Amino acid sequence: MSRSKKTLTHFDERGNAHMVDVGAKDVTERVAVARASVRMQPATLKLIAAKKAAKGDVLAVAQLAGIMAAKKTPDLIPLCHPLALNSVNVKLSLDAERNAVDIEATCKLKGRTGVEMEALTAASVAALTVYDMCKAVDRGMVISDVRLLHKSGGKSGTYNA
Repeated sequence: MSRSKKTLTHFDERGNAHMVDVGAKDVTERVAVARASVRMQPATLKLIAAKKAAKGDVLAVAQLAGIMAAKKTPDLIPLCHPLALNSVNVKLSLDAERNAVDIEATCKLKGRTGVEMEALTAASVAALTVYDMCKAVDRGMVISDVRLLHKSGGKSGTYNA
């Protein structure tokens, strides 16, 4: 990090919450990648793979939900800037060894602030959608490992988990 002392940026000198002023920041290409997993019973994973869930194609609906969520991030997370995203990509894959659906969300833009929250929101909402669509057959599913994998652009540079 380029700052010598790390500080919380969403609080002013009196401790009041505020939206960070990014007006003076340079416009740069910003990319963020986040991941989440949903572990479940083997039978639930088989339902998803066979596209036999009662509510429809779980992976397609969760993918769309993740994309929509990235675009709605400032409506969900206080103090997030509304951003004109250039790209949102949500990939879901099945891992039969772990009985899991793995989700990876990538958000991109050219702007003055990063897209980490958009990528994390996309991955989280996609995971919640998998849970919602399958809860009738498996209430014991576990959403886990929601995390930022990568971010690049801006003054603070690149982060890789």
